[in-house]
Amino acid sequence: MGKTFSRPKAMSDNHTHYCPGCTHGIVHRLVAEVIDELDIRDRTVGIAPVGCAVLAYNYFNCDFQEAAHGRAPAMATGIKRVRPDLMVFTYQGDGDLASIGMGEIMHAANRGEKFTVIFINNAIYGMTGGQMAPTTMPDQWATTSPKGRDTAKTGMPLRMANILSQLVTPAYITRQTVLKPQQVNKTKKAIKQAFQYQLEDKCFSLVEVISTCPTNWGMTPLDALKWAEEKLLPYYELGDYKVPE
Repeated sequence: MGKTFSRPKAMSDNHTHYCPGCTHGIVHRLVAEVIDELDIRDRTVGIAPVGCAVLAYNYFNCDFQEAAHGRAPAMATGIKRVRPDLMVFTYQGDGDLASIGMGEIMHAANRGEKFTVIFINNAIYGMTGGQMAPTTMPDQWATTSPKGRDTAKTGMPLRMANILSQLVTPAYITRQTVLKPQQVNKTKKAIKQAFQYQLEDKCFSLVEVISTCPTNWGMTPLDALKWAEEKLLPYYELGDYKVPE
């Protein structure tokens, strides 16, 4: 019997630094599988964020850059404009993209920069200790909201796919998740579509992925999956929010 499952060539064999139950590793693998299937590894450049995925460059066998906090879209813009033949993607968390990087992602999308964004939304700051993020749910506990997020003082969580889809510039904006196997398959299809649009020099693309953070949520991995399904998915509705005409 032949081998039916193996490590993608675009993924390194380094041991992960992510916490048990963290879904970053799943999304890393999906990106690596897509890079292999499209045969673009030799001309792909990834950009790591500041956050839990700051060490993303350790897990991919392709060129990688490290951006200052929130500035990955600016770096991606520069690389893609200088070398439009390259396949450029940013990998960003919600603190990196939706907080300090809000201006960068909004203007990159509005300009229609032709790179791909993989956006991990786990509703909390991970690496820095579990502080409230722009995506933290109402009444959700965080180290900076020990009584739960008070929306009367902080506003409602930002739904980035919804916001970016309102821009006039044509783009591919979708929200998916990796909580269940069938959802993992849909997320991979979305990531592949996003890279395909870049191959066709068509548009800016962003794939938002609803994820878990068991450590900073104070839950077991299984409880985190359940909580995400019950609390996050009703608010962060899955599906395509914008597709190019």
